[in-house]
Amino acid sequence: MFNLTASDRFYLYPYPTDMRKSFYTLGGIVTNQMGMDVQDGDAFVFINKPCTAMKILHMEYGGLVIYHMKLSRGQFSLPEIDFQEGKTVSHETLWSDLVLMVQGIDAQKVKHRKRWIPADRDRI
Repeated sequence: MFNLTASDRFYLYPYPTDMRKSFYTLGGIVTNQMGMDVQDGDAFVFINKPCTAMKILHMEYGGLVIYHMKLSRGQFSLPEIDFQEGKTVSHETLWSDLVLMVQGIDAQKVKHRKRWIPADRDRI
């Protein structure tokens, strides 16, 4: 439990999500709309329309876990997503960008400096 790290892959669902959804309905979005498998171990991030709540669905040892954050003030700042002819179903994001969203820092205004990245994680 509580097993999210920088070595995980994070996929942001780019459309507003009803925060009343839980394990099965969020898993259905991952499978049917994002075209991915929840059991691959990736983390899937969902944000509501006013950008005040976030849920992360993640398969961990023993089962599915949902992390849920509800802001009492302010909004999450989402990364820019390039919608390609309405076909965008997910946006891969980095752990560092997720941390910035949670901390309330605008990722577009942050300057990323060059760093070494393992060959299988070449996404910056």
